[in-house]
Amino acid sequence: MSQSLIIVESPAKARTLRRYLGKNFQVEASVGHIRDLPVKTLGVDVENGFTPQYVTIRGKGKVIDKLKAAAMQADEVYLAPDPDREGEAIAFHIAEVIKGANKPTHRVLFHELTKRAILEAIENRTALNHNLFDAQQARRILDRLVGYQISPLLWDKVRRGLSAGRVQSVAVRMVCEREAAINAFVSEEYWSITTRLEGPVLPTFEAHVEKVAGKKAKITTEAEASEIVQALQAAAFNVGKVERKEKRRHPAPPFITSTMQMEANRKLRFSAKKTMTLAQKLYEGIELGEEGPTGLITYMRTDSTRLSDEAVAGVREYIATTYGKEFVPAKPMAYKASKSAQGAHEAIRPTDVNRTPASLASYLEKDMLSLYTLVWKRFVACQMAAALFDQTSAQIEAGDYGLKAVGSVMRFLGFMTLYVESVDETVGEDEAKGDDKDVTLPPLHDGDALRLLEILPKQHFTQPPARYTEATLVKALEENGVGRPSTYAAIISTIQEKEYVRLEQRKFSPTDLGKLVNDLLVQHFPTILNIEFTASMEQSLDQVEEGKKEWLEILQSFYGPFAATLEQAKKEMKAVKRSAEPTELKCPECGNGLVIKWGRMGEFLACEKFPGCKHTQDFKRTESGAIEPVEREKGEESGEICDKCGKPMVFKRGKFGQFLACSGFPECKNVRAQTIGVACPEAGCDGALVQKVSKRGKVFFSCNRYPKCTFASWDKPVNEKCPDCGSPHLLEKHSAKQGSRLVCPDKLCGYSRSLEPVEP
Repeated sequence: MSQSLIIVESPAKARTLRRYLGKNFQVEASVGHIRDLPVKTLGVDVENGFTPQYVTIRGKGKVIDKLKAAAMQADEVYLAPDPDREGEAIAFHIAEVIKGANKPTHRVLFHELTKRAILEAIENRTALNHNLFDAQQARRILDRLVGYQISPLLWDKVRRGLSAGRVQSVAVRMVCEREAAINAFVSEEYWSITTRLEGPVLPTFEAHVEKVAGKKAKITTEAEASEIVQALQAAAFNVGKVERKEKRRHPAPPFITSTMQMEANRKLRFSAKKTMTLAQKLYEGIELGEEGPTGLITYMRTDSTRLSDEAVAGVREYIATTYGKEFVPAKPMAYKASKSAQGAHEAIRPTDVNRTPASLASYLEKDMLSLYTLVWKRFVACQMAAALFDQTSAQIEAGDYGLKAVGSVMRFLGFMTLYVESVDETVGEDEAKGDDKDVTLPPLHDGDALRLLEILPKQHFTQPPARYTEATLVKALEENGVGRPSTYAAIISTIQEKEYVRLEQRKFSPTDLGKLVNDLLVQHFPTILNIEFTASMEQSLDQVEEGKKEWLEILQSFYGPFAATLEQAKKEMKAVKRSAEPTELKCPECGNGLVIKWGRMGEFLACEKFPGCKHTQDFKRTESGAIEPVEREKGEESGEICDKCGKPMVFKRGKFGQFLACSGFPECKNVRAQTIGVACPEAGCDGALVQKVSKRGKVFFSCNRYPKCTFASWDKPVNEKCPDCGSPHLLEKHSAKQGSRLVCPDKLCGYSRSLEPVEP
């Protein structure tokens, strides 16, 4: 009996496949990539055709041995990592390590994990796609060349641990430029004038001033508004023209990766990273009781809105049965995909429309059920009939003024019975208005006389552009061609982890560090940070995938100018961490001048006589750009009370980071270290670790129950379990030789992982 080996990426996917395949198939998982560029070196031979130097990823030796052994026992091998560039790269590397088995090797693409789809994919097996692999390899090398050569420059000029990325840095630039636009925005006053009118038949209705003397109304002051109000009070109101139209509202297309991330952020408040993590699990398979592991949605990394004929037929039947035949359009709804969309992929949809969210509620945890419900509703709604409503608009004349009244009445909800797409905020919240209100106008006819009941003038101010949310940032990345659907979540996570942007109240704003790094990179690497250049690079990678361009051609045309720019930047970029910008302020302790320096927490004021005088303090810049010191007594309230005097404790920031201090300073000098979110690892201790500063000014970490517990560490503990030995925390180490790393505190374990540089 012949034995076939199928190799997938994840153990969850392997479990789902085993459910559908018989004893003739052995299914193993690579658990992601098995080979990659080295962590500590560039790993690209730029002098010899940009040859990549792939090495085995730490911890994957046993996995490779298992795959080799399984390949030796099999009659043929099916490589089935995910159907995208990354999956193709994994398949190529697996093929390389098992080639010694000398067995027939095929590529299999699973776009959904159902029995039918799995068997069809095996039947329609193909060869490895060299173009797809070349596109992934070119992207990987480009990102390595940028990340591993600009990042050390930032370490030298700003501080260690920083990173730059070919795509992530462009995303930071977008956030910084949006913030700059907000800060530069000059608000302008304007007025709206609404009237309440009564016609021959009730109800009363509202009409808004639209024209003054035949031109579009532009009311900029209260005086102008008052003049119009007075004129309207004396005017006769008549209906000029009435128009009645039937309007249709069509459903949104089925989800692609970007729209799923956007809508999950708008409706569910999920981050892009969380959305993709949940979607991956839904795709790979969920335990459904006696059914076993079952794939619930199609592959979640796609830019195609295509739906299979079978899926469309199934959902149309479901709609007719559940909602009625009037909810099924005469022809299936078809949606236009982007030019770069991969036609082989489908949109994101449920693998079986009859698996309703209600039927899965007992099997899925809350967030997973919420995302599945979103995907299911979007898919069903996209094949439902359009919503129909009657819209009436009436032009109203009042002397020199033209007003307009609009009313709409819903006649048929159609797809809106089930699902309505959310709308992004594009202006300030004060100006956001809903447009889905069901407003009924009374029967009006041309020439009807109207009675004025009330005039309501209202002052407004133009609003600056809104800060990006995760949804609108994903949308902006997509519209500008920056990155690809599979990278959006990683981009957004990285720029937050590196502290270049902060997310507060669901809005992104750049940190001081983000602004500084962005300014330096835009100044010295204008091409790399150019949005259009980044988009054109993505298009070039697409052309490699399509077989229209050679991957080496892209690298060669990129690297020459980049290398020259890099050498120039090394000479000309300002060394921020060694600079001291003079100010006119005097040190309150010794009377010498204060200078602006850059530290781990951003800019701060320091005495020019340091280390003779160690005075430091925060400052803020006024609207005119002047430097204004922040008083020591000020701080952000923490909600805690001083255990010595009973006054509120406030957050303050010093040279070594944030700490808690009594608001009663200098009368009460009580200070308290800030916790770092890691429980004390000492056996039997229920304390928490805090950040402290030694007498010599060096940061260390110890238990907040000292002296009862004497645990202390110079290295920062991180709340992450060691994947090798299970130690409850790892340590963050920094050295000039090895860079930033996470290491296991158990020296017998030896686990270590690099933290720098992080690439998109």
